[in-house]
Amino acid sequence: MPAFTHRHTRYRAGSTLGERFGNWALLISLVVATMPAVAAGTVADAAARPNILVILADDLGYSDLGAFGGEINTPNLDKLAGEGLRMTQFHTTATCSPTRSMLMTGVDHHIAGIGNMVELLTPEQKGHPGYEGYLNRHVVTLPQLLRDAGYETIISGKWHLGVEPDQDPAERGFEHSFASLPAGNNHFGLMNSPGVNNKTMRYAYTENGKTVDSLPADYYSSDYFTQRLIGFMKERDRNRPFFAYLPFTAPHTPLQAPAEMIAKYKGHYDQGWNVLWQQRLERQRKLGVLPLNAAAQEPATLLSWDELSAEDKRYSARNMEIYAAMVDRMDWNIGRVLDYLRDTGDLDNTLVIFLSDNGAEGANIIQQTFMAVGIRIPPTPFEQLGSATSKTGYGPHWAQASTMPFRLFKANMTQGGLVSPTIIRYPRFERQGQIDPAFATVMDIAPTVLDLAGVEHPGTKYRDRDVAPLDGRSMLPYLQGRSDRVHGVDEAVGWELFGQRALRQDHWKIAWISKPNGSSDWELYDLERDPGERHDLSEDDPQRLRNMIRLWDQYARDKGVILHEQMVSPYNAPVI
Repeated sequence: MPAFTHRHTRYRAGSTLGERFGNWALLISLVVATMPAVAAGTVADAAARPNILVILADDLGYSDLGAFGGEINTPNLDKLAGEGLRMTQFHTTATCSPTRSMLMTGVDHHIAGIGNMVELLTPEQKGHPGYEGYLNRHVVTLPQLLRDAGYETIISGKWHLGVEPDQDPAERGFEHSFASLPAGNNHFGLMNSPGVNNKTMRYAYTENGKTVDSLPADYYSSDYFTQRLIGFMKERDRNRPFFAYLPFTAPHTPLQAPAEMIAKYKGHYDQGWNVLWQQRLERQRKLGVLPLNAAAQEPATLLSWDELSAEDKRYSARNMEIYAAMVDRMDWNIGRVLDYLRDTGDLDNTLVIFLSDNGAEGANIIQQTFMAVGIRIPPTPFEQLGSATSKTGYGPHWAQASTMPFRLFKANMTQGGLVSPTIIRYPRFERQGQIDPAFATVMDIAPTVLDLAGVEHPGTKYRDRDVAPLDGRSMLPYLQGRSDRVHGVDEAVGWELFGQRALRQDHWKIAWISKPNGSSDWELYDLERDPGERHDLSEDDPQRLRNMIRLWDQYARDKGVILHEQMVSPYNAPVI
């Protein structure tokens, strides 16, 4: 039942910002009128207001953390999860920059300027509103609003929302910033990313809006991002609350980690991904992050480990060892931040949110990106794997194990691409020390933080310019125990990226996944019984399917989606 027959389809609700958002203006004005407000620049009673710390992993799989069924050593995040709330149905979108745009704004990425990743914009998309390839001026950012309200705003880590000076974090609300600007950089600081070279640092790193000319000799991304964040915190005005954002590039490719960390995992994965998948499944059931009655059979896309040669097993297992080392090191650094907050007495007055930007990375994006422009990178020799010159990923089968129990991984609108292992800790919330399947999205973070901080969103006007209203919903009533849900039973949330599509309404979901990983047709799933999306119910319930397709069509029109059905992305490599 294909929804479209043309090579590409353009959905536009209106040609101007006012047309696209005008229908919301009255509603937003009424909502805003009832919200608690803090006047811009007000710092009275600032010390009593909560601090905010948002920690973002890059391409982390759902089951990688111990608290979500993994075997990787993550004691700090596991402790955070035990004290806080583990959300088992928290959704991002399927790749890096679209998720980051929604996190920073509470607005759908097709409105915020990242309708598609800048690296993969099609000719049909370029030049259209919502497809600028950077965080546009039609949205107001969370750090801008918090700074206006007296918060001290800090970022240290990956930005990926624009590389030009006027797109820098320093121009979008952050007072203190150390930023890795592009999609990815070498974790040891070598300039081998597309668009940068050894002669220039432009488009690579900035500090407070200024280009960084060099990095320390002992630079490692997770370590340095953490060091700079703590440094900024030490220098802050303690009469003001803070909003701190720590977006890691780990465990994004290239897989690189300190040698001593890799050594910890030597031999851990020699049994292969089929065994790892089963082990994580069993732990998830024991922990309660996967209901005992939920169907979860081994994915059909999972190649048998026994089919590999001895050398291929050795090489592949080492890549998984490096991936585990990167996650381990990230957790260690998160522990440094949490320890600092404990030592200063700030931890229990700090809302801590941890999430991943999407599912695990199943493609070797470095190899495929260079191949797309005619450059073939030879395989990294075994002895160099994990070093500063390593250019590998761990492939779709380890990624499928990392997203256990879900289907597929990053770039796909399946649960494996969308669901993040999310932890929310704030002792004043009722929902702490719990595991809960409430559906929520990354767009809900901004309105939640604003609500908790007592800061109102401006609606459709900010500093004399038109801006988009919030798409997300405050989770505060749910987190405080005043509601069992974040989103209503009838509320529909849509997604689109690379031509892949999805929509969720309550526990029902439709998905359109292109071949060869999908059917190139709409599928229907009951996620309550089938979280792994193994049983397509489209023929069993055609009326529900039709109704939800209509809802997705409306979503596409409202958000200005420009759909290209034959879009090719290096992320969408077939699972073979």
